[in-house]
Amino acid sequence: MPATSKAQQRAAGAALAAKRGEIKKSELIGASKQMFESMSEKELEEFAETKRKGLPDKKS
Repeated sequence: MPATSKAQQRAAGAALAAKRGEIKKSELIGASKQMFESMSEKELEEFAETKRKGLPDKKS
């Protein structure tokens, strides 16, 4: 399932980085922290790899 907004794509990217150990879990806030805890690495990859072109800034 692809991300539906730029904000969702960025949050997934941050959560994915934390899952991979590139950043600390404690650095996550808001949606990225929630995604880290509730989604698998594969699901996060699908969201994070979504192209930003044509996506709204925020989901309405």
